[in-house]
Amino acid sequence: MSDVRVYAAADVQALRALADDQPVTLDYVIAASAEEEDEYDALMTAAEDGAVVVCALVETDGAPVRLDGLQALHVDIDGTGDLAWYAPQELDDVIELLDA
Repeated sequence: MSDVRVYAAADVQALRALADDQPVTLDYVIAASAEEEDEYDALMTAAEDGAVVVCALVETDGAPVRLDGLQALHVDIDGTGDLAWYAPQELDDVIELLDA
């Protein structure tokens, strides 16, 4: 079975756990299909629950998000609802942004 791409709102505590390579259980949204529009809808639905959305691959529906499955971070930096894209390698930078 292939991995499942998920979108989940995450707070700074969850991001710190990921940075420490701890699995994190989040409520996530799965796109209806791999079509770009469905992926975007899933991203925006997850964004309704927080300023940071993690995009990750998980082993199965319901599995925790893990650092090695992290694909991107989408961050509403200024509260406008516009999401800035960050690579997984920028996780520490995103945590710093949220702590500022």
